[in-house]
Amino acid sequence: MRLHVAEHPLITHKLTVLRDKNTPSSVFRSLATELVTLLTYEATRDVRVETVSIETPVTTTEGVTLSHPKPLVVPILRAGLGMLDGMVALLPSAEVGFLGMVRNEETLQPSTYAERLPNDLTGRQCFVLDPMLATGGSLVAAINFLFQRGATDVTAICLLGAPEGVAAVEAATEGKNVTLVLGALDERLNEHGYIVPGLGDAGDRLYGTV
Repeated sequence: MRLHVAEHPLITHKLTVLRDKNTPSSVFRSLATELVTLLTYEATRDVRVETVSIETPVTTTEGVTLSHPKPLVVPILRAGLGMLDGMVALLPSAEVGFLGMVRNEETLQPSTYAERLPNDLTGRQCFVLDPMLATGGSLVAAINFLFQRGATDVTAICLLGAPEGVAAVEAATEGKNVTLVLGALDERLNEHGYIVPGLGDAGDRLYGTV
């Protein structure tokens, strides 16, 4: 597994505002979109492209275009939906699938309650969106789900991650082509499985349910 923690003043600034418990949901959603766009730039450095020939107003030249099949973007419901607009702003031609996953707050184990993905992902490059990498259970389950469908390359984008979650993803995906892109790597998990210092429940803060 490859780990990339994006270290950039703009990313740190936006995360600081997201962490603030007094930031309203409307601002939280807007900043999350901006932040994901910045992280997408980092996450797509190895997106697959192919050479094409084009004509400029001056001459003929070669450039690149996204390869076929197009990348597949997979937000993990529900909080991952808050990251989707920021991702497709840079990859408007990408296809979008969905995975609905929920964490049992007692066992901290994930379960899948819905999915809307192509049946065959053979050869596909997939990008998973999940705001918080805490225990890693949901993200590991999502990544394995995609590989079982035939994906060969999975990149996960998270706003924040905890060391415990990073270690869990690395252990569970050994030997697989996985990249993990984080806005920041936080200190630890608390006894309830929440990231410290973190930003609370991303889904609740995105949709104003707290």
